[in-house]
Amino acid sequence: MPIVMRLDRMLALRGMSSTELASLIGTSTVNLSNIKTGKIRGMRFSTLEAMCEVLECKPGDLVDYLTDEEYEEEKMQKELAKKRIKASRLRR
Repeated sequence: MPIVMRLDRMLALRGMSSTELASLIGTSTVNLSNIKTGKIRGMRFSTLEAMCEVLECKPGDLVDYLTDEEYEEEKMQKELAKKRIKASRLRR
């Protein structure tokens, strides 16, 4: 049962880029990208706190827990969205 990051959603809601957030919290864009995509095994509370402070949110807005079924469903939805985008690009 995976824990997933929702940083991409919060950035979209706040109209902020990853580069801007990285600069404001004092981390690299590469590190923030890894956090955003969930390619991390852990994160310092100070980093989480800084993200929450800048984005004006709570940790639960950035970190979510999914059941295995929810995770698989979300993965499937993302894959379908990618296929739709690819198909629409091919039509142009």
